[in-house]
Amino acid sequence: MRLLLFLIPFVLGVYCLVEAISSRDGEVRNLSKVWWILLILFFPFVGSVAWLAAGRPVRTPRRNGPHERSAGEFPEYDRPGRFAAADPAADEAFLKKVRERAEEQRRKAREQKQRELEGDSGEEADPA
Repeated sequence: MRLLLFLIPFVLGVYCLVEAISSRDGEVRNLSKVWWILLILFFPFVGSVAWLAAGRPVRTPRRNGPHERSAGEFPEYDRPGRFAAADPAADEAFLKKVRERAEEQRRKAREQKQRELEGDSGEEADPA
């Protein structure tokens, strides 16, 4: 029982101290981040309870920027800062260029394969 009376405030103090250190300066409420850390260090139980009640940043969902996706189809696209196309006409023009380039690459690959086949058949036909 004595161990529990020592362990609960200690764990609470460590948790609040780590949370205070890892929070951003602009999100901490009522006091500056340094004052909260000092309060938790010098008065572990009272400082921890005060941090939880009045200092901890309010956790609200992050708002997306003007060009960020609101919801992606794939999890790798849900990272903050990942930008989405904002202009459908520019997006369509980009996709058109991509398709043209892909078709050009396919055409060149077919021509190269045709030349290789003609080169192989020409060597076989020529008895030397």
